[in-house]
Amino acid sequence: MAGDSFQQRTLQRTASIDGVGLHSGQPVTLRLIPAPIDHGLVFVRTDLPDKPVIPVRSEYVVDTSLATTLGIGSARVATVEHLLAALSGLGIDNLRIEINGPEVPIVDGSAEPFARLIAETGIRTQDEFKQFIVIKRSVTVVDGDKHATFSPARRFRIDCTIDFKHPLISDQQFTLEFSGHSFVREVARARTFGFLRDVDRLRQMGLARGVSLENAVVVDDFSILNPEGLRFPDEFVRHKLLDALGDVSLLGRPVIGAMTAYKTGHALNQRLVAKVLSDPANYEVVRARGRDLSNARLEVTDLAGVLAPYAA
Repeated sequence: MAGDSFQQRTLQRTASIDGVGLHSGQPVTLRLIPAPIDHGLVFVRTDLPDKPVIPVRSEYVVDTSLATTLGIGSARVATVEHLLAALSGLGIDNLRIEINGPEVPIVDGSAEPFARLIAETGIRTQDEFKQFIVIKRSVTVVDGDKHATFSPARRFRIDCTIDFKHPLISDQQFTLEFSGHSFVREVARARTFGFLRDVDRLRQMGLARGVSLENAVVVDDFSILNPEGLRFPDEFVRHKLLDALGDVSLLGRPVIGAMTAYKTGHALNQRLVAKVLSDPANYEVVRARGRDLSNARLEVTDLAGVLAPYAA
């Protein structure tokens, strides 16, 4: 098994992408800049005085009402989940993310444009091992009939179920056994979605200003309004899983554990992340080790079972 499967990763060079914010409708440019070992992921609001830095970690979540928003002081970066899903799905550990506006561009409503940009730019492995959060005991959060759980497992897996009581979006379930290939093939292209009645209401509130059929699947009472239809028969649940992947990346490190998400959204996903981190008995932070970078291992569990997904 190749040693670089367990090494930290950044990009080969700086890359950028333009678009508009889903809710703000404002044009924005995002720059992904390589960062050194153990730097982690950070957003930088380059349009604000002093260019405030916002680390990509749970304690900086300031809003989950319509998307996941990070902030520090008065600086905010909204709708981070699709970009974070792409970075997590492709195993990027260290990056400076410069943004000149308050919201990550929605692009086509999925994580695929970000994943494609990363792949085209190139991934650079770094001379240090990754750190992992290993779930040690089950943790659950509940909100009415919605619930989310992290449980110990030998690899990272998300099982997601949705039910919107709608003819087109009812009782869908999808499981992702994590690997870079499975993320790109099975999840990255799934687009955000919404109901036409909600889009109209949100626009009256000054939100959803950037929503169009180019960046979201829009559904009325009986049909899909997008002329091209769906990318997957169950695109709705795949997108909810993509959101969950981006949200749980705010644990700050790749996860070894199984997540069950039943009718969850950003708020419940973040409650789960916060609850995991609230008690050190729930998890252990482990860095892969070895005599050299071609002989990596985890010290607390079996390498082949736990780290195999990172070889994909």
